[in-house]
Amino acid sequence: MKFCSIASGSSGNCIFAGSSHTSVLVDAGISGKKVEAGLNGLDMTTRDMDAILVTHEHSDHIKGLGVLARRYGLPIYATQGTIDAMEKMTTLGKIPEGLCHPIRAGEDFRIGDLTVKPFSISHDAADPVGYRIEHEGHKAAIATDMGCYDDAIIRMLSGLDVLLLESNHDVHMLEAGPYPYYLKRRILSDHGHLSNDAAGDLLGKILHDNIRHIFLGHLSQQNNYEALAYETVCSEVTMGDNPYSSKDFQISIAHRDRVSEPVVF
Repeated sequence: MKFCSIASGSSGNCIFAGSSHTSVLVDAGISGKKVEAGLNGLDMTTRDMDAILVTHEHSDHIKGLGVLARRYGLPIYATQGTIDAMEKMTTLGKIPEGLCHPIRAGEDFRIGDLTVKPFSISHDAADPVGYRIEHEGHKAAIATDMGCYDDAIIRMLSGLDVLLLESNHDVHMLEAGPYPYYLKRRILSDHGHLSNDAAGDLLGKILHDNIRHIFLGHLSQQNNYEALAYETVCSEVTMGDNPYSSKDFQISIAHRDRVSEPVVF
């Protein structure tokens, strides 16, 4: 398998995952031009994609979805709640009939030779999900936009080769920052986003000897920065109640404005 973050952040998200025969995007929250440029860096094009998996309907995850669907006829997989919410959005434009395929959290489905396992996440959207993608024993997952996590999410993120995990904000930066009170409460709530500390705590519960790479993603532009997210998560892992040090693993940042180094596994 190959896994790569094309963009990850509060301003737009798009992740590539695939095998030698099947390629998918998870979200399309950047322009079609940026998606194409990112894929070109992987020696691929948007026409090579077999589907787009949508986590939820917020604009930083679907901004470019309508354009890509109309231009390339790519099948779209999302929960019915997400599909219904997207159909009400005038900014997407009309998505051609027959492209949207409803899925359900907890029910696996296939795209080519990939097995996709959607799982429920806690976020203030219609029916949001994260995705675990498997191929011939290899496993990757995308888990962002989570206000909190539970045992079910821990199970879905266990035994992975590659993980992109939300590390959205530093709590102190958020609390002292310029956001209005209601927005701070939303971000900090159980339906908001994972802080750096929470990401490190969750990571400590799912690490195992054979995990290949951890990307820290969906960083807030206003309430976080890359070095702080990295150092906080690494400290939580090293000091946490687990047998590991952060130095035992490849941990890096999924950048907001450029393609991250692809991982082949």
